[in-house]
Amino acid sequence: MTSLIPDASEHRPTGTLLEALGQVLQSLDALRNGPALLMLLGTFAAAGLLLAMAEASLAREAVGWGQIQAGAALTVAFYGGNAAGLLMMDAARGLPPRDALDALRDALLSAHRLLAALAILLAGYALLAAVIGGLFWLSRAAVAGPVLGPLLFGLLVPVGVVAGGLMALSLLVVVVPLAAPAVWSGASVMTVVRTLLRTIRRRLLVTALLVAAVGLLAAAVGAVVSFVVMAGGRAVAELGIAVVGVEVPAQQLMAGLFGYGLRSLGAAGAPVVASPHGAAALVGGGIVFALALVLPGLVSLRGFCAVYLAMREDG
Repeated sequence: MTSLIPDASEHRPTGTLLEALGQVLQSLDALRNGPALLMLLGTFAAAGLLLAMAEASLAREAVGWGQIQAGAALTVAFYGGNAAGLLMMDAARGLPPRDALDALRDALLSAHRLLAALAILLAGYALLAAVIGGLFWLSRAAVAGPVLGPLLFGLLVPVGVVAGGLMALSLLVVVVPLAAPAVWSGASVMTVVRTLLRTIRRRLLVTALLVAAVGLLAAAVGAVVSFVVMAGGRAVAELGIAVVGVEVPAQQLMAGLFGYGLRSLGAAGAPVVASPHGAAALVGGGIVFALALVLPGLVSLRGFCAVYLAMREDG
């Protein structure tokens, strides 16, 4: 089993913004990472199947089974996503990729650190928010008096605005995207907390720019994938009707590309033909839909790993 402890010989990006941005742009290499692609695709398929089972159970008023299946879907998504993240971290660090089974086993052994680190950090945010709220409560005229209350409130307004904005920014661009890569790099719970807090103190703006770059890169990949799916799907739909002779509405043939099933189409009032070719089109389109979701996700995972490594080295 591949060790979760960072190797001293691993590739580390240097600390300048341009070099860190270069590492982020290399996230496009994630599209060629077959093991991570299969891991994330399998996770998406398994979690989606469990959610569909949960929906069917709830429709039959089997609430207990529905809750169990929904919980299983969340568990599969959590650990499968962490396994894919471990594979992405190996690539970002320039290490030989671990086996998929090793990645799953390592995710089962280490992913709980992510929950613990997030719990500690969110508790800190809640405590800080409570302190700010308490100070505003003290500025009430009934508490601080008609003179001191408004004066204290006037001082707290800029403090509250800046503190609230920085808390929201740090949560969105540091804690949420970088906590998982910190765990994937092999850091302990408290090391994750200390590293993220140090990043917030020293490199918040740079981290925000790099995380925004990752988002733009993933969005660009998503746009390209969407164009390919739309153009190819329309062509296949027309060929299916004209060449294969499938007597299925083009709308139904295209529906699978957007994650719809026969039940969803019927509920939406779309024309539905229950035929083997129509069902096959929905299944094939569902595979394309899953790939279209997974590819931008791979780029995001690799990009967040690159941002974390750059900020850790610079810190």
